[in-house]
Amino acid sequence: MQQIAKVILFIIVMTLISLPLYAECRNFKDQLGRQVVIQDSPQRIISLAPSITEIVYALGEGHRLKGVTQYSDFPPEAKHLPVVGSFVNMDVEKVIVLRPDLCIAVRDGNSRDDVKNLEALKVPVYAVNPMSLDSVMNTVLDVGDLLDVSDKAEAIVADMRTRIGRVDALISTTAHRPRVFFQIGIAPIVSVGTNTFANELIARAGGINLASGPIPYPRYSREQVLALSPEVFIISSMERGEVFERVKAEWSRWKDIPAVRDNRICLADSNILDRPTPRAVDGLELLARIIHPEIFGPEIGGNKQ
Repeated sequence: MQQIAKVILFIIVMTLISLPLYAECRNFKDQLGRQVVIQDSPQRIISLAPSITEIVYALGEGHRLKGVTQYSDFPPEAKHLPVVGSFVNMDVEKVIVLRPDLCIAVRDGNSRDDVKNLEALKVPVYAVNPMSLDSVMNTVLDVGDLLDVSDKAEAIVADMRTRIGRVDALISTTAHRPRVFFQIGIAPIVSVGTNTFANELIARAGGINLASGPIPYPRYSREQVLALSPEVFIISSMERGEVFERVKAEWSRWKDIPAVRDNRICLADSNILDRPTPRAVDGLELLARIIHPEIFGPEIGGNKQ
């Protein structure tokens, strides 16, 4: 049985090795500084993170995706693609069966061993590292270059810069910086530290992150959160529906918290706040409306709260 498996794997590998011989290739330096040789205008792409899936679709190139990782749920059509494992636990065999000419990985999540295994099988892996709004825009441009759609990428980034600039300009008109507690974990209670994507969005939206500090995702007891006395309380978890509403109701019992007293406990879609994609600007605009309703009207950038 093992011998048969080895023969099948050998056939797959030899097929993959032969593919680049019939296509022109280009040299790229990825965001980790690695040199990657990629077939010109790749047509069989595997996205190794939900954020990459979104970016490829945003570029209008979703038809090139042949596989994605778990939780690649936007746009909705992405949910119909073959799943090659999770963001942090990829199934290399499933990837190989799909015969990719390019895999796009992210530094903060994908296993280095998995990437090395793919490269050993002659599968090109381009890695990105989108940890801030600026690096998200750079990632869109880089992926656009990989797919020969730089014009589309530049248009997306130009729109992002315009909308971010609008938020920056309005936030600069006030010195008020409300204290914000941003909850991403339900049990235990988890927030976001300084070196996180969400922290940048909070700061850029004119708030003070009460969980700022060296720990990326610090845990809190209920008593510790109450002692922080947040003026704005944002719950943004992958939990949805009744759980979302239940957590909000539980915090709403504590009338001494300014956020409760002023009715400023808000629920927010985590997909636009923790995924480094063009939709992160939607998240920035949402946070700006939540944190500074006195500045931002019911609409900003064409998006309603």
